[in-house]
Amino acid sequence: MSHTILIVDDEPKLLDVLSGMLEQMDYRTLTAESGGAALEVLERDAVDLVLCDLRMPGMGGRELLAEMRSRGHTAPLVIMTAYSSVRDAVAVIKEGAFDYIDKPIELDDLTATLSNALRLQDALRDNARLREELEGKYRFDTLIGVSPAFQKVLRAVGEVCSAKTTVLLTGESGTGKEVVARAIHFNSPRHEGPFVAVNCAAVPEPLLESEFFGHVKGSFTGALTNRVGRFGQADRGTLFLDEIGDMPLALQAKILRVLQDRTYEPVGGTQSKTTDVRIIAATNRDLEKMVAEGTFRGDLYYRLHVFPIALPPLRDRREDIPLFLERFLAEFGPALGKRGLSFAPDAARALAAYSWPGNIRELQNCVERSVLSARGGAIGAADLPPDIAQAPGRRPDRDLQFPMDLDAECANFERSRIVAALRQTEGVQVRAAEILGITERSLWHRIKKLEITVSKGVEGN
Repeated sequence: MSHTILIVDDEPKLLDVLSGMLEQMDYRTLTAESGGAALEVLERDAVDLVLCDLRMPGMGGRELLAEMRSRGHTAPLVIMTAYSSVRDAVAVIKEGAFDYIDKPIELDDLTATLSNALRLQDALRDNARLREELEGKYRFDTLIGVSPAFQKVLRAVGEVCSAKTTVLLTGESGTGKEVVARAIHFNSPRHEGPFVAVNCAAVPEPLLESEFFGHVKGSFTGALTNRVGRFGQADRGTLFLDEIGDMPLALQAKILRVLQDRTYEPVGGTQSKTTDVRIIAATNRDLEKMVAEGTFRGDLYYRLHVFPIALPPLRDRREDIPLFLERFLAEFGPALGKRGLSFAPDAARALAAYSWPGNIRELQNCVERSVLSARGGAIGAADLPPDIAQAPGRRPDRDLQFPMDLDAECANFERSRIVAALRQTEGVQVRAAEILGITERSLWHRIKKLEITVSKGVEGN
């Protein structure tokens, strides 16, 4: 789409010349012979950039810039000025003009300046649009759930949004902890600031300190430039520490210091930096048990455990499953070219009976795969992943056989799910971990513990 440029100058001949030059460069042009006329154009037309003479009778470029900003016009302004007025042009730039070009105007200078200004303007508009989309995506009314268990979560989120309080989100993998974290951020006074997420389990241990605090050039092999860490990136915003239970003890002490006094030192640095961040941490592990075992610092735990919110697993909020199915069908159907799909009764029964160990993430993946598999206007049980379509319903308590070996039962259940995921992904552990809703490292540990032989066929020993 062609950009529209408003040219403002009290010399009609110059307006004609500039307008012709810019139209040859595929710009759409509008003209005005005074600052007042330019404001009238801005009120009725969408303008991407203003090219304005610095000195004009009545309202010059400086005054026009001030009036534009007071009326909410955000288009960049480029000043045209004679060499003798360069100092005044620089002063206007300090007040918010994008740049200036000298008269007589050189075509190359004009082309480069306009291109830079419009590229920046387009980037700012894209950022604003993306921010609006993000804020819309994480409004309170996008958090799905009518079940009592999730309504309790919503009440807690509503209570903590407006504060700077540290929040600890707990719950199984796939229960939507990051979605809730983003909702807290985008509904808080910090929503204009950055939301920075870091998965503590996904960063290699030798790089963790640099990841969080940044480093200075030359501080270690490969540190070719200065780097801003996550705490610096999240300044005046929110830092989301996902899988914090997997953070090494040595780094926990440094994170504790930041929580206590909001200062840190980049790797290799000698001066402390301050940060104004809100911390939201999340874990699927039992931090209290880890504290008792000595694998998680107690002082850090209590710093994080200021406002805990426990997210229920999907099996404890089955009333919400139809809402998720509707949402995911509306998302994946059009994206995959299959509008108007619904779930047949046999599929709905299978989905309701399934235990969803991977929670919402597993349900989302299931719907996407089912949409792809569907051949008619309804998704039947045959279109569901086999482990879900064939899963038996929940057995009543009276059918359970006691005594039992509960550890063995749990291990068998875990093994069967992992083997099914590995078979579905043909032994690709990264994809298997994703559909199970756990980290690749966690999957590797479970495979080793359960003595599962991983190959293209996959064998459960």
